[in-house]
Amino acid sequence: MNIIIVGGGKEVHFLAKSFISKGYNVTIVNNDEEYCKKLARMHRADIVYGDGTKPYILEDAGVAYSDMVIALTPKDPDNLVICQIAEKIYKVKRTFAIVNDPKNIEIFKKLGVDTVISTSNIISSLIEQKVSIDDINNLIPIEEGKLAIMEIEMNKEYPIISKKLSEISLPKDSIVGCIIRNNTAIIPRGDTDIKEEDKLIILSLPMVQSDVLKTIRGRVD
Repeated sequence: MNIIIVGGGKEVHFLAKSFISKGYNVTIVNNDEEYCKKLARMHRADIVYGDGTKPYILEDAGVAYSDMVIALTPKDPDNLVICQIAEKIYKVKRTFAIVNDPKNIEIFKKLGVDTVISTSNIISSLIEQKVSIDDINNLIPIEEGKLAIMEIEMNKEYPIISKKLSEISLPKDSIVGCIIRNNTAIIPRGDTDIKEEDKLIILSLPMVQSDVLKTIRGRVD
């Protein structure tokens, strides 16, 4: 699979690392020359220096042969332009955009962007549920925020420490999908013990995230 990522920041590093590990061909486009040099040192990816809203820059990035274009710039109009160029001109099958203003979600959808995610909506949802963001190392919204993946590191004070997974009553719409222990991934079973410093990868619906944390920590905030 050929994937183009336009933008910068932690999201780009995370996605590039993840896609490359799966054997995908990744090209990153960024308009900061020094940042591009840094990216080239960090990732086994093609790096293109330039403005991703310009068709000729996307052409240099190989958009005509791409299966997916991901727009992660801090400017919503730029993300929309990038996705529209990819879809309308180069017939890219999948486009994905981050929006900073939640009001733009419907506009992006109506204009043909396949997947639109508002990080503001995710964060505000957590605040409304009184979820302590400090307890969540990574929060990844999936399918426009309909599902979330949380990585939560286990503290010795948590009530679930030393319990078996089958003994923990997580909310109905949540599941422990993986445990990272000593840099090793474990697919848990009912008899898997939870240990201090384990990192639990939990899939859940957004509305039960506060209940998940309450079960794990014994408190909400």
